[in-house]
Amino acid sequence: MEMVETTGEQMDRLDVVAMAPHPDDLELCCAGTLAKLVKQGYRVGIFDLTSGEPTPRGSVEIREAEAEAARQALGVQVRINLGLPNRILMDSPENRYRIATELRRYRPKVLITMAGRTPAASPDHHQGHLLAEASRFYSQLTKWDDRFGGTSPYRVPQLVYATVPFDAEIRHWQSTFVVDISDTFEQKLASLKAYGSQFDDARYEMVKHFITGHCISVGATCGFAYGEMFALPHPVGTSNLVDTVLGRKGPIAPDQLPGENHLPMA
Repeated sequence: MEMVETTGEQMDRLDVVAMAPHPDDLELCCAGTLAKLVKQGYRVGIFDLTSGEPTPRGSVEIREAEAEAARQALGVQVRINLGLPNRILMDSPENRYRIATELRRYRPKVLITMAGRTPAASPDHHQGHLLAEASRFYSQLTKWDDRFGGTSPYRVPQLVYATVPFDAEIRHWQSTFVVDISDTFEQKLASLKAYGSQFDDARYEMVKHFITGHCISVGATCGFAYGEMFALPHPVGTSNLVDTVLGRKGPIAPDQLPGENHLPMA
């Protein structure tokens, strides 16, 4: 399955690719950021590694239609399903070849992957995390083009982790940052609402309550109404300390002291 929104000649190259095992995974983790990237003028793609089926509530056809509705809600230009097996998704060489082939085809500047362990939910989530890291490495390998459909080697410059709101571990990432999704939070909710087979009205209200509280909590750490947390496998680099620091709006309680007549820097 491939769903692409284009006009005129299709432009395969993407600025950002976000990857997760199932349709609705990225919507839970980072849909607000994906919608924001589109508004900022970037070409964004979603790679669903599996169809998400079988489940007690859906079918392949239903999940395809829901994923397309979610894509439209977010404005993401490209969404493809790689057709890997749900429930038994594993970090294997064959699956690495499949994903790396698409990275070579779309050649993104940034690869975002859902990252975390969810023992109470699908083990596919952690395997998808491992597959993203390995496939990024495989994508650059030379003298193996026959394993990647004859595509040319390509190294994705940056890997970003979209942290799981219900990760089983307390992680010590090299660095973290929060994206302000105050202007796209409603799009995030709309993309989740698209998955009616997985979230009936009662279940959706529970998910909406949890996700809203989580995004408020994460956003508040940087002075945003709503935020999504990301992590990097390395420290944050900058050539401009002031611009980097001022990306954070400041705490909920103002920094300004009583009697001061100037605004705080952050």
